[in-house]
Amino acid sequence: MSHPLASLVTGPVLTPGEEGFDDEVTPHNRAVVNSPDVAVGATSTQDVVEAVRWATSRQVPLTVLATGHGATKPVTSGVLLTTRRLGGVEVDPDARVATIGAGARWTDVIPAADAHGLTPVAGSSTHVGVVGYLLGGGIGPFARSHGSSSDRLRSLTVVTGTGEVVEASADEHPDLFWALRGGKVGLGVVTQVRLELVAIPELYAGALFFDAEHIGRALRGWIAWTATADPQTTTSAAIISFPDLQAVPPFLRGRTALALRVARPGDESAGEAATAPLRALAPTFLDTVGVLPVARAVEIHNDPVQPGPGWVRGIMLGHADDDLATAWLDVVGPGTGHPFVAAELRHVAGATGVDVPGGSAVSGRGAAFVAGVVGNDPTQFATTLPTWAATLSEALAPWTVAELNPNFAGTGTPVWAPATADRLAQVRRTYDPAGVFGRPPTGEEW
Repeated sequence: MSHPLASLVTGPVLTPGEEGFDDEVTPHNRAVVNSPDVAVGATSTQDVVEAVRWATSRQVPLTVLATGHGATKPVTSGVLLTTRRLGGVEVDPDARVATIGAGARWTDVIPAADAHGLTPVAGSSTHVGVVGYLLGGGIGPFARSHGSSSDRLRSLTVVTGTGEVVEASADEHPDLFWALRGGKVGLGVVTQVRLELVAIPELYAGALFFDAEHIGRALRGWIAWTATADPQTTTSAAIISFPDLQAVPPFLRGRTALALRVARPGDESAGEAATAPLRALAPTFLDTVGVLPVARAVEIHNDPVQPGPGWVRGIMLGHADDDLATAWLDVVGPGTGHPFVAAELRHVAGATGVDVPGGSAVSGRGAAFVAGVVGNDPTQFATTLPTWAATLSEALAPWTVAELNPNFAGTGTPVWAPATADRLAQVRRTYDPAGVFGRPPTGEEW
């Protein structure tokens, strides 16, 4: 017998055991195993409306899954609404605005924008979904020069918890618009966004790789350099333990290195001058920093794109100094035996610290750095990785700020400033009075 939702929507409606159910509910992070009561594959905004109204009328929770990169906790009941079929990208080059469907990834947007000499302010991995990334704020390789990615949102089409379709912008439903720029979840189902594009005619970017013996020297030098860094230059430093796998280039297999990522919009001469001190930090065994077409900015970080198990934990830091470098190296430096595949410090501040006119719900604007660790061995997810992460968190406590951006929290708990959290709670009650999208456990944390 078919599920009642099957007569209400045009997309697939699947229940456990049916062919296609597992594929429909499986996220990019294979460590998360979803088992909802029913999965609905939306093919239109109207499908979303019907699914939300059905869930609300029966007091059944509804969770949204787009491309699945943000999945950290399994969905074990209710409706899982997938929006990956709501794709499509249209670019208005005169207005410099892209209209983007909820199922689109940055890999769909970048070529369409590049055809007009434009680009979105995207994240370090262009394989992730556009909407989920933007709802958390978005801190990418152009963070210091161009700010949070959500700052360039112009409007969003949203299905509220009552099943109403609204346009959220600075002029219409401005309270919801404020919340959607950084509030992440519990505010409605976004089916489409309008996003401002930018022109970056020239880009100087890439990565410097330092061998294990030079990691301490290079990391300390980089942290000292950030104190007076060019505000147009965004950098991050990741200690990476490259696995001995065929997918990894032979010269990196089994090697521990510091990857110092660099992105600076502007011409080659200015880029060379800005990054010269970084090249002088220590000997490198690989230097890919140079002129890079902006459409290939994904090569700066070269994040993996294949689905697989993953465990992520992040915190935000107010400042960094040589003592922080010592604390970081003592826990995740070479020879410590830590279990992480990567441990990264991202230098932000700059334009990310400047809110948009009218304000937004982006968390962590006062932070200067984001610290994050990544693991990929499922046998370590329950105890080993959390234990090491707790040790690292304790070591970094003197530098840690209270807020934590949801896009970087991973298995941790996002935190907004108390006033922002209270305002978000009010917006959620307004647009989802029955709580079909769920509620934060407290007024300050999700």
